[in-house]
Amino acid sequence: MASDDTPVGPSDASLVPRYAGIATFARLPRVEDVRQADITVLGVPFDSGVSYRPGARFGPSHVREASRLLRPYNAVQDVEPFRTQQVVDAGDIAANPFNIAEAVTQIEAGASALSARGSRLVVIGGDHTITLPLLRAITKQHGPVAVLHFDAHLDTWDTYFGAPVTHGTPFRRASEEGLIDLTASLHVGIRGPLYSRQDLRDDSRLGFSIISSDELELEGLPRAIERMLARLGPHPVYLSVDIDVLDPAHAPGTGTPEAGGLTSRELLAMIRALRRVNLVGADVVEVAPAYDHAQVTAVAASHVAYEIISAMTPATP
Repeated sequence: MASDDTPVGPSDASLVPRYAGIATFARLPRVEDVRQADITVLGVPFDSGVSYRPGARFGPSHVREASRLLRPYNAVQDVEPFRTQQVVDAGDIAANPFNIAEAVTQIEAGASALSARGSRLVVIGGDHTITLPLLRAITKQHGPVAVLHFDAHLDTWDTYFGAPVTHGTPFRRASEEGLIDLTASLHVGIRGPLYSRQDLRDDSRLGFSIISSDELELEGLPRAIERMLARLGPHPVYLSVDIDVLDPAHAPGTGTPEAGGLTSRELLAMIRALRRVNLVGADVVEVAPAYDHAQVTAVAASHVAYEIISAMTPATP
């Protein structure tokens, strides 16, 4: 922070054009430029756990580039997320692309070091493998957390090709390790074919309820938000957003797209409702720039991160 403890905000777009300057998230200060941070944006450019399209290792830089268009006042939430708290960009964690086990250890260590300073993390991936070490880091501070998981896929499968830690397994491993509150965790946006009915039985046993994409369509957005908040309750909540929860029309740049997903408007509305819960950390994953068009996916992901930061922001006096 500045010497008078006033938060340092984004660079002024009237003085430095949005397309110029250091490409931090939303043109925020770097972590080394302030004394203390309330919220830290962190990149994890790792995608060695993917089962189909690679490329999410380039997600953090792609989302940061699109975030140059974000502005300081969130009119819907009626907050100024960069004025009432210090938000910074801590750059990227360097994770070994050739060794998943070592990468997971590196991600956990980096996230733990930042969390130990009292900063809440908003992480940009990377593939969904990274959520497991992030949950390990977060639960050191908060104990088991209610996981709110937006995704087309359950990500509670056991192994892929014998590998226990991949982008399709993080929540099974997290549940087995006792990181998840089994009474309050929830998937939103699930859709598409599964391997068998057993997938759903296993998922329930591991502690998750589901609001599917079809249920959201049939019951409506207000009912989905009501169900979400009732499930999360007063527990500390960790939010994980796989960008493929959005329909490919809204997010083509991802590794395992599924037809019939949420709209950007629906996803942003559900995230805004999280102002009413104890949101302790978050990630936005699976943005793969090689499959994106005109930054459509990156723009969506940058706004998701912005709404998460806003939901973590105290009400403006």
